[in-house]
Amino acid sequence: MPPVTEAAVLLVAGPGDAGPGDRDEMLRRGYAALEEAGVDGVDRLDVPGRGTAGEEVEGALRPDVQGMVPALQSGSLFGGRRGLLVVDAQNLLKAEAEAAADLVDGLDGGATVVCFVSAGPLPAPLAKVVERLGEKVTVKKLRERDALEWLAGAARARRVSLGAEAAAALVQRFGSDIASLGQALDQLALAEGPITAAEIAARFRNRPDEPMWHYADALGEGDTATALRRLADFLTHGHPLQLLSFLEGDLRRRALALAAPDIGTFAEWVGSSASQFPVQKAWKSRAKTTPELLHRALDALARADLQLKSMPEATHRVTLERLTVALCLWYGGRGGRRR
Repeated sequence: MPPVTEAAVLLVAGPGDAGPGDRDEMLRRGYAALEEAGVDGVDRLDVPGRGTAGEEVEGALRPDVQGMVPALQSGSLFGGRRGLLVVDAQNLLKAEAEAAADLVDGLDGGATVVCFVSAGPLPAPLAKVVERLGEKVTVKKLRERDALEWLAGAARARRVSLGAEAAAALVQRFGSDIASLGQALDQLALAEGPITAAEIAARFRNRPDEPMWHYADALGEGDTATALRRLADFLTHGHPLQLLSFLEGDLRRRALALAAPDIGTFAEWVGSSASQFPVQKAWKSRAKTTPELLHRALDALARADLQLKSMPEATHRVTLERLTVALCLWYGGRGGRRR
C-alpha cells in the first residue's frame, strides 16, 4: 500500500453567501489541492440543495449522494490514489453527514483523497471528523478590490492591454464575479491594442448581481453617485421591496449603535461579537448622524414603502432614487453632526 500522506482529508471552506466568483475560486482550490495530493484522477460529486423537511426518511441517502459511499470505501480499482471532490458539502443532510463522517474516519488514505468544498460550515457530524483529520483551506469572500487585483494578473496572462480605467469599468460591469471577468477577458484577448473604458461600456451591457451592503456602504459614505449606481445594479436583479426591507434592518442597526453606551452592548443587542468587522464598522459610523436624522430616515422609508405598494411600477425607480439621495445626506455626515 502506498504511504498515507497527511493530505487524505481536505476541506475548502468558503463564505456562506458565496457568489459565482467565490464558487469558481473554491472549485479551483479544491482541484488544486487534490492535484497537489498526487491523485491519479478526480471524481466529482455535487450535493443537491436541501428541499423539504420530509426528504430525510429513515436515514436514507439521497440518490445524488449515494455515490459517495463506494468512492470513499474502495478507491481506485487500478491502484494509485483516487480523488473525490464533494461540492456543496454544506447541503449534506444529517444522515448523509453521519455516513460521510464514518467513512472519512476509516478512510484508506493510500487509496483515496477526499476534498469537501463547502459554502459555509459543514454539518456538525462531519465537521468534527474533518477538523480532527483534515487540512483546511479558507476562501474569503471576494470584494471588488480583490477582483481588481485578480484582473491585473489575468489580463497579463492573456496579454490583454488593460489600463486602470478599463479595469475599473470591467469591475463596475461584473462586480467581483471573476468567472465572468475571465470570460470577458477571453473576448477582449481577440482585440488589438489597448482596451479603453469606453470599449468596455459599449461591449458589455450587463450589471453585476452585487450584495446590498455595497449600496449601504455608499450611503454611509454619503457618496450619492456610487449609491445611485449601486441602486441601478441592484434593481437589475432584485425587487424594490427587498431593498426597503434591507434598509429597514440597516436603519435599525444604525439606531442601536447610536443608542448603545459602548460597542460591547451594541454587539450584544445585534446578536454578534464586538470583534466582528460589520459591528465595528456600524459603531464607527454612529458619529456621522443624529437621532433626528435617523427619525427623518424612518419617515422617508415609511413613505417610500407606501409609494411602492400603492403607485404604478413606473414610479418605483424614481422613488428609490430620491430616497437614496436623502439617505446619503443623512447617513453620510452632511445632514448634521452629533454634538
